[in-house]
Amino acid sequence: MSSIEITQAINQISELFHLALNGEEIIITENQQPLLKLTALKSTSKRPPLFGTDKDIIFIADNFDAPLEEFED
Repeated sequence: MSSIEITQAINQISELFHLALNGEEIIITENQQPLLKLTALKSTSKRPPLFGTDKDIIFIADNFDAPLEEFED
């Protein structure tokens, strides 16, 4: 999160827009007091990775593929 004084923000508004669109939050201050927060409405977060997301949550028992007693001949 960045902070910038309003007088500087007016001169750099285009650059601040691009930073906000890339996911940065910008706090615009006046007399060192927070005045505005500039953020993008559209989330730029990416989809979480598919592989490894359930690590240490799901496990397979050692006897997973052993025959079941109920189905023995």
